[in-house]
Amino acid sequence: MSLKTDLDNALKQAIRSGDEPRKRTIRLVLSNIHLAEVEKGGPLDEAGIQAILHKEVKSRRETIADAERARRPDLVAAAEQEIAILESFLPKAFSAEELEALVRQVIAETGATSVKEMGQVMKALMPRLQGRASGDQASQVVRKLLQ
Repeated sequence: MSLKTDLDNALKQAIRSGDEPRKRTIRLVLSNIHLAEVEKGGPLDEAGIQAILHKEVKSRRETIADAERARRPDLVAAAEQEIAILESFLPKAFSAEELEALVRQVIAETGATSVKEMGQVMKALMPRLQGRASGDQASQVVRKLLQ
């Protein structure tokens, strides 16, 4: 079952159960997916939908930081709830050990030995992350292992 179908089904279920925060969050994501599909001129693949979900999570994290500076615990709680809803549709993130093992494997495959070859490693690594780790996290591990 596709991620978009999962989101549609979750929206229907949230409407039936009267779960207002879940309904609102999923509707926003589906709206953003529809907008991206219109801009692209065709349906998004799973990676595109995951990218939108990650973007929404990142936006909520920025909202939390702003709300904490403004001393608004109500906004922090709402954003955390929305992050939990969004993350339920994303694949489980790599642990630090899993990410490091994957990076070591890619470094061995590419034969990289210095930080100068970091671009080659990242190019081979990014498709394997499949949304389970951010590019920032991956580049930090690559840099650490190549130094």
